Amino acid sequence: DDINNFQSFGCYFQNQSGKIVIGKGTWIGPNVGIITQNHDPLNPGVHLSAKDVHIGTNCWIGMNSVILPGVKLGPNTTVGAGSIVTRSFEDGNCIIAGVPARIIRCLSAH
Repeated sequence: DDINNFQSFGCYFQNQSGKIVIGKGTWIGPNVGIITQNHDPLNPGVHLSAKDVHIGTNCWIGMNSVILPGVKLGPNTTVGAGSIVTRSFEDGNCIIAGVPARIIRCLSAH
């Protein structure tokens, strides 16, 4: 019931056998990929076990970012455009960016 979650074009949500949970007030930019399952590097025709992705409330996922299986982002996390998020940032309240994403700045409450 939150239109901001899906208003951008070109997004790819791959949740064939895993869950993608998106918190209220989260904005997802254009061309974002959220993936719950990778291919087996020894046999690309086989998928590995799925891992759920959880995105907290009031997050912003910048354009062309990719969030990989098992990632958990806490509330108020901003993902810089073009980032590849390979690990979790469960405490939230931060800006992450890069390949792989890392904390750029911690945010303080208003």
